[in-house]
Amino acid sequence: MSEDSLRPMRIFKISTVEDSLILRKKSSNVKIIPNDPVLKYFIKRLYVTVTDSSNMGVGIAAPQVGILKNIIWVQRFDKDDFPFEVYLNPKIITYSEQKQTFREGCLSIPDRSETLNTRAFSIDIEYNTIEGDHNTETVEGFTSVIFQHEIDHLNGILYVDHLEKERLDTSP
Repeated sequence: MSEDSLRPMRIFKISTVEDSLILRKKSSNVKIIPNDPVLKYFIKRLYVTVTDSSNMGVGIAAPQVGILKNIIWVQRFDKDDFPFEVYLNPKIITYSEQKQTFREGCLSIPDRSETLNTRAFSIDIEYNTIEGDHNTETVEGFTSVIFQHEIDHLNGILYVDHLEKERLDTSP
């Protein structure tokens, strides 16, 4: 709380052992207390971090800044004006059998991107809002890729882990 709320946080990267250990840990649920100033402050700083011109991400998860809590920001390309929205305790409850192919990168793995073929086209998610509401919705297309990527972070999974799975699945 001592830092300026408009200052981006340091993004943890897999290039250091200490950061990698944090990125590989599973996060815990957020206890939502209405008007919690610490939670609001952290959510604001996480937003500033993902939208900072030096990062330019389309999503971020709290573990990427060293906080092991189930909080993500996702840019909603499926909505008008492509807003960023915050999700607390998000969980994917169903994945479509239909897959899609997209190129993914990650703020925690700089200067690298790969094409993945294993992301579900459509997912059903449930989550909490900062106000404490519990919602469910269906997300499709590229926005569902962002959700899958960020929720993976909450479980200590990086997109490069899917590359290894794809390689093993296509091996003779």
